[in-house]
Amino acid sequence: MNHAHFQVLLIFNAGSTSLKFAAYRVEASRSLSPCVLGSVEAMQAAPCFVVEDGAGQALARHEWEAGHPLDHDEALRFVVAWLQGYLAGATILAAGHRMMIGGPRFDAPVRIDGDVLAYLDALSAIEPSHQPFNVHGARTVAALMPGLPQVACFDSSFHRTLPESARTYALPQDVRDAGIRHWGYHGLSFEYIGERMRVVAPAARRVIVAHLGGGSSLCAMLDGCSVETTMGLAGLSGLPMATRSGDVPPEALLYLLRSHLFDVASLEKMLYERSGLLGLSGISGDMRLLQDSLEPGAIQAVKHLVYAMTKCVGAYAAVLGGLDALVFTAGVGQHSHQLRSALCRQLASLGVVLDERANLAGGPLISIPDSPVSVHVIPTNEELMIARHTLALAG
Repeated sequence: MNHAHFQVLLIFNAGSTSLKFAAYRVEASRSLSPCVLGSVEAMQAAPCFVVEDGAGQALARHEWEAGHPLDHDEALRFVVAWLQGYLAGATILAAGHRMMIGGPRFDAPVRIDGDVLAYLDALSAIEPSHQPFNVHGARTVAALMPGLPQVACFDSSFHRTLPESARTYALPQDVRDAGIRHWGYHGLSFEYIGERMRVVAPAARRVIVAHLGGGSSLCAMLDGCSVETTMGLAGLSGLPMATRSGDVPPEALLYLLRSHLFDVASLEKMLYERSGLLGLSGISGDMRLLQDSLEPGAIQAVKHLVYAMTKCVGAYAAVLGGLDALVFTAGVGQHSHQLRSALCRQLASLGVVLDERANLAGGPLISIPDSPVSVHVIPTNEELMIARHTLALAG
């Protein structure tokens, strides 16, 4: 395809078992429009490359042999080669990367160099499930496209507005100085939803956003700023997720170690990969399967998630001093009308009145017109937020 005279930004989100990517065209007005959106999914099982244009039309698909895992280097080499071919003639201005945590040093997006990457890599000890792959992605792109400016955009940045009482754990100062604090994640998603809510419901000052997917968290926003969120030090705490435990009493973890039922490595693997909805149900961590299942374990897992969200929304409404709007986003939040309905029924005392027909249709507004709390379904767009930050820093 002829992309002569275009300027584009490349966006990468390297996860543990998947790689999401995008290319945004930089218009003369400095606005951004998507020209490529794609992913490499199931890299450890049945790797599949799928890419669409900005209008959602399929551009390409490639499948590797099932049962032969694809490592991140191979996936990135394939993606970058495809992008360079498809965008031949375009000027690639920069690449933007999602990073989970910026640590005490970075509270906003930053241009990447060797020193920055070394610092971010060291933070993998705090957030081991995504950060190492985020950093490795940036290193690989630097090797494949030498000299290309790169920008790191942090999921933790949005939550720097948490008040001190919300971001501090009751631990000694020397422990807190080691980086132990409530960081918060899914910030790029929450940042986008906050911007959309200023358009969709500008009068809603007190908003709770439910980002529900394979990883899930809630965020309480006051005037578009984060004041509380469920994910804490890393991407493990908070709500029960597809395979991640969510909150577990720390004394339970000490007991498992003390009784030698687990060592540190096996405990971490259990909490990240065998817990959450999968651990509760014994069937799957996929909400699409659980919500339609009549198996007792599946029913209990869904009830547990709804209960956990109900507790958090109630607490967050108290922190906010009331509630004006509730927003559902991400894969499960956008597509599970059953889960939205189950939660909203539990929130009737807060003023949530669902329009079941609108909810079944997927919104975007799924509360009745005179509901004291408006309820919305808004698709998130983390890639666009990364692209905006990258353009601002790349010049």
